[in-house]
Amino acid sequence: MVTADSRVVATKEQLSADLTGETIILNSKSGVYFGLNAVGASIWNLIQEPKTVNEIRDAILAKYQVEPEQCESDILALLQELQTEGLIEVGDETAM
Repeated sequence: MVTADSRVVATKEQLSADLTGETIILNSKSGVYFGLNAVGASIWNLIQEPKTVNEIRDAILAKYQVEPEQCESDILALLQELQTEGLIEVGDETAM
């Protein structure tokens, strides 16, 4: 489960492409495509290297006008979905 104290990173088993501000990810294990809007694409780009949820939240807050609580909630929901799809690895803040 992804929490505010988690450290996340994109798995290496998928292909992704930027399509004019949006990102499409192909899970090579399942063959399923996953689409991200502009904010999701920003998060995806951030987690190509291990990042904490707090680091992701701070980067998104600096780029977009959103309330901090809503931002963190939305990030956690997206990261949980990406984990369910097998597109990210999740550890605690000291892992990775």
